[in-house]
This record gives sequence, structure tokens and C-alpha cells, in this order.
Amino acid sequence: MEHLDAEREAPALDAQDLLRLVRTHWRAITLITLLCTLLALGWTLIQPKIYSATASGLVVATGEQDLASALAGNNLAQSKAVSYESLATSRPVAESVIDELDLDATPEEVLPRITTDVPVDTPELRITADAEDPTEAADLANAWVVALAGQVQELESQGDDDAINRVAVQPLSNASLPLAPSSPNLKLNLALGFVGGLGLGLLYAFARYKMDRRIKSVEEIRDGFGVSVLGVIPTDDRLSDHRAIVETGISAGRGHHEFAEALRELRTNLSFVSVDNPPKMIVVTSSLPGEGKSSITANLAVAIASTGRNVVVVDGDLRRPVITDLFGLVAGVGVTDVLTGQVQVEEVLQTYDTFPNLQVLGAGKTAPNPTELLSSKAMHTMLETLAEDALVLVDAPPLLPVTDAALLTASADGALIVATAQRTTTDELGKALENLHQVRGNVLGVVLNRVPTTGADAGYYGYYGKSYYANSDEKAAPGTGAQPVPAPVGKHQPWGTELRPEPAGAQPPATAPRAQQEPTAPSAEDAAPAPTNADQPDVPGSAEHETFGLEAWGRSGSSTGSTSTGH
Repeated sequence: MEHLDAEREAPALDAQDLLRLVRTHWRAITLITLLCTLLALGWTLIQPKIYSATASGLVVATGEQDLASALAGNNLAQSKAVSYESLATSRPVAESVIDELDLDATPEEVLPRITTDVPVDTPELRITADAEDPTEAADLANAWVVALAGQVQELESQGDDDAINRVAVQPLSNASLPLAPSSPNLKLNLALGFVGGLGLGLLYAFARYKMDRRIKSVEEIRDGFGVSVLGVIPTDDRLSDHRAIVETGISAGRGHHEFAEALRELRTNLSFVSVDNPPKMIVVTSSLPGEGKSSITANLAVAIASTGRNVVVVDGDLRRPVITDLFGLVAGVGVTDVLTGQVQVEEVLQTYDTFPNLQVLGAGKTAPNPTELLSSKAMHTMLETLAEDALVLVDAPPLLPVTDAALLTASADGALIVATAQRTTTDELGKALENLHQVRGNVLGVVLNRVPTTGADAGYYGYYGKSYYANSDEKAAPGTGAQPVPAPVGKHQPWGTELRPEPAGAQPPATAPRAQQEPTAPSAEDAAPAPTNADQPDVPGSAEHETFGLEAWGRSGSSTGSTSTGH
């Protein structure tokens, strides 16, 4: 066993993972994006409106000039324009404008509202003024050009150069009255708010992904812990009541074949874990209570029994037994009574009405020392005795609260660990695997339970069964009245071969008179649905694809002519 350490990095995201991430958290992403956009809108609306007006002046060389002098003067003007750009934002110019317009402001307050620009390779000086009033902005820009011209003239007159080397600034264009504010920019701010909100939303989704320790994909189990995922069981509303056993065939109802196929896939994968030495005793457990291990145990037993294989389900959860309730059988006498020598195991095995080759051993009376009983030699001997004639499935307690399941696994052929999608964390699963590793238990694999069948999360677990099996629903002819024909008592048929339906009206074989009987419904007190053994649709891979490798389990049982242990 490797990679049992829970403190490991989550697998890297690929393009499909990112898409699923967005689909999973689209509400949060949308909300954050909308909130940021609204904040940008609100901030924009409360900001004062600023109007901008631009006036320009032209730097020209003075004096009479011939053509050559004119060209030289133009070059001089361009050079001077660049030099005087800094003069345009000087304190003397600002003071002159304040005096001209009689402004109630200081140069330090006015200068930040002025920007200058000299277009490349031109002698033009552009002055842009900002103000909260459009008229004030235009007046300020025009006055600034005039004040700059005065400052340039004063500086040029102080030199001793010839007139031909002197320049002047002449107003080129007056500022027009701005019709719309230049700031705040509503469209730009909304765009920035939207982009920023979208980025924050994606960051939030990614952070949730990184911090979320719940199992998010099949690959996370395979790559993170180095164990196989033998089954991906979809969510089924019929299992909302823990007492329900779901039928696995056409009579289960339209639209439910994905659950039946998931059980068949689990059955098939389990048989290929060790073809040469197939497991005869399998412990089914989980990390914590409430992950569906008992329901998986019961439904897997029904799926296996439907192939004709002898199956015994043992309720090894002596603290919270539910197996007899699941099957609608009588509770009260079982494992604890056998282990304490009060009864023989053959006396307390109960046969499930739908399949005579499926028997159940309840937990028995409440014991004060369940751990000692489950780890006793008597328990091991009892399981070995049952395994001589059947496949034994033990519904064990969760691994983390108590050590019972680990002790049972140490003496069994292997364990199936049930994990719940979107609930079981990688830390919990890692600790459960570590507990089994410490007792040298054999982990057959993980069963991922309650996997969503719709929405973005379905893709995380590689579940696409609903649309695939829709055609099988269409092929199932409702109301045909077909009933399954079990294998005759004492005769095994390969594990991978489903019991085939007998056409309506056909006479059953003399050796299987129970096939035509409806299963006995449980009492109202039990409130446990008594499923019928439903026949299977011809889904690719459900029958003939499973035959190879599954016969080994069929051969591992007894061929002495009894399909029920203890009979």
C-alpha cells in the first residue's frame, strides 16, 4: 500500500476540470462578478464629474526669413516647443492664470488640473484643463495658452540672440465647450468591475477546490492512494430509506438501469480482483457511519445471487446492525448467539425469499464486548465454515470509530471500502486505508457511492450512465409479465450470467417452483420494501462479457447440490 498520507497536493487541473469547476461554482462566480460590477457602478455614480477642455498654441520663429531661414526656423520651433512644455506647468504660468481668471485657488491646487502634450515632430503645444464645470474647463485652457505665450515672450526678449533665433507662442485653437464628462468613465469602470469580479470569482472557485478535502474524482483515489475503484454507484432516490434494496432489472422501473448496471460492474470488477484465487470472504466497510456500506452490501449480495452463486450476508456490525431490516427478515438471533455457543449457525441462517441461494445471518443479541467477539477464533471459524459453500459478505462497522472492521479484514480475503462522493474526505479515506494497512489487511478496492448522475459534478466521477442506458429503458417492454427463472437448487451457473427471464405464460421448470411466486412483502412494522428479482436487460457487458473470469467464483462454491448454506 502506498500513498496513504493524507497531506498531499490535489491533482493538477486540466481544461475539463476547469470547465467543471466553473459549472460547479457558477452561482458563486456569477454573484461575485455581479457584485463587483455593481460596486464599480456605485463608485462611478458617486464620483464628481470632471470635464476636460483642450486649447493649443503654435511655436513659431520670429523675423523675416527666406526659404532656408524658414526651414531652420521650423526646426527651431519644434525644438523650442519641447523645451517650453515644462514651462507650461510652471508656477509663474499658474499665477498668471489665477490672476487673469480671478480664481480662488493656489497654484498648487490648479497645476494638477493641467496636462500638456507636444505631438511628435510638430511645434504645437496642447493644453488640457480639467474642471467640474465645462465652462470653467474651457476658460482655464484658453487662459493657460495666453499665459504661456506671455511667459515665452518674456523669456525670449531677455536673450541677446538675433530675432531670427527667437520664437513666440501664438494661440492656435480655442478650447470648445465639453459636452460630456471625461471622468469618471462609466463604460471603462463597468468593464474593469466585470473583469475584476470574474477574476475574483474564479479565484474563489479555485480556492474552494484546493481547500475542499472531499473526494472529487475517481482519479483522486487511484492516483492519491494507489487503490482501485471497483465500482461507481450513482445516487438513487430509492435508497433514501436505508431499508430499501433496489431491484436490478427491468421491473425496477423506467430510468433506473444505471444503478443496476453499476452493481453489475462492481460485481464484475470484484471477480477480476484475483481470477486464480477469488475471494470467498469479503468485508464491506467504510471510513465513517452513514456512507451506505450496508446498502451496498445488501444490493451487491442480490446482484451476485442473481447469477446463481451461493451468497451469505453476515451482519458484523454488532453495534448498529441493520442487515436484517434491509432484507425484511427477523432480527434477534444471529452472530453473537453463534459465537457464544447458544445456537448453531445452520439454525439461524435466514433465506431471502426472492433468491433461495441468498442467506442472511443477523447480528444477534446486543453484546457488551463486540470487538472481542469479532476478533475471536470462533468468529474466524464460523466465517470459514460459511465460505466453504458460499461467498460471504460481511457488513462491518466503520474503520475510524472502532477497530472491528480492521480485525475482521485481517482474517478475511479482503475488504471493500465504501466512500461517499462529495462527503468522504481524502483524510478520512487515507486514515481508513492506513488502519487496514497496519493489520496487514488486503484492500480489494474502493466503492464510490452516491455519485451524482446529473450536473457538473457527474463528470468529476466519470459517470455518464444515464444517457447511455436510456436505450435499455426503451427496449424494456412494459407489462410483459416476464419472471426470472432461478437456477435449480444445487446447480451453479457462472457468476457473470444473469438469470434469464421466462416469457409470460411459460411453464417454469419442475425444479424451480419458487420462480413463479411473488416475493412475500414485509410487515408494516419492518417498513422494508420486498423487491422482486427483476430480470436484466440485454446491456452490453452485463452477461456474456462477464462470464470469463467469473466462473472461478462459481467453481469456488460447493457443488454438492445445496445452494443454501446449512441446508
